[in-house]
Amino acid sequence: MTSGASSVSDSPFPKTWEAQWNWRGQPVSYVICRAGENRPAPGDFIRREAGDRPAAVLIHGFGACKEHWRHNLAALAVHHDVYAIDLLGFGASGKPRSRLVGESAEDGDCVYGLELWAEQVSAFITEVVHTPTTLVGNSIGGVVALRCAALMEQEGRPARQVLLVDCAQRALDDKLLADQPPLSRYSRPLLKALVRQRWLTQWLFRQLSQARVIRKVLKRAYPSGANLDDQLVSLLLGPTQKTGADEAFRGFINLFDDHLAPDLLAALTTPVRMVWGEADPWEPVSEARRWQQFACVKALHVLRGLGHCPHDEAPDLVNPILLRALSQDVTGTGLSC
Repeated sequence: MTSGASSVSDSPFPKTWEAQWNWRGQPVSYVICRAGENRPAPGDFIRREAGDRPAAVLIHGFGACKEHWRHNLAALAVHHDVYAIDLLGFGASGKPRSRLVGESAEDGDCVYGLELWAEQVSAFITEVVHTPTTLVGNSIGGVVALRCAALMEQEGRPARQVLLVDCAQRALDDKLLADQPPLSRYSRPLLKALVRQRWLTQWLFRQLSQARVIRKVLKRAYPSGANLDDQLVSLLLGPTQKTGADEAFRGFINLFDDHLAPDLLAALTTPVRMVWGEADPWEPVSEARRWQQFACVKALHVLRGLGHCPHDEAPDLVNPILLRALSQDVTGTGLSC
């Protein structure tokens, strides 16, 4: 296996966009496209110095990487400097050994989870971005974005807004266990004991980190089949072959009690807008509609026929929605985003 800090091969981004930041002793890989850098400036474009331009930080989901925003980064860099970051344990970022609750600490290990990743993104904005920021998250990256927004509010430097793309609902969390079938409830203690075993999580990870398995999962996530290409499979497969890649997997599948999006939405004042694939096989849009009850939620845009990753499945539809959200006043409302 290769080093966890090496770059993903065949990157869809220019080398000049790639950069690295160190956080808590670990390398963090990211890319940045400056506003107007990759396209002619529109008529209303006002060229500003880097510190005066707003920014957007794109946060990938579980098992993905910054390259999952391959069709969005440049398209969104009109008025904003747009960053995409590899969360710790994924992509080309460092992959430290996982430590679960109750395990003894070792040098360089970490407790993987939504709090860790939210702290990582918050620190990234403080130390690297240095400007008012919109957080954009897909799947588990959406929960990371919400928790990061909460941390930023607590620190008195709120995010500009949060844009959720098929945010993870985390239906298997212990706090929702009462809603699960009896077998799931009664077998939970056994499941918890099993997935703590590193030999088992390593074996599971090896079974899942194969091109044919990744392609099979993607066929469910991309119901239209659009943009489900060899490049996508390669971009997702590559990081799984790096040393330590199984450690983030072990940490993640042991997240039985972590942040839930509704709890975060109930407390946030930062505006939130949502984009959702109506055919998402894992995160039903019916739950997203219930989230509209929260005061911070300003819009929901439902996309017919699209799945869990509409930003990559249909970027020609999603990018204009995200651009409208980025360009409008954060106090605005409306289903158009």
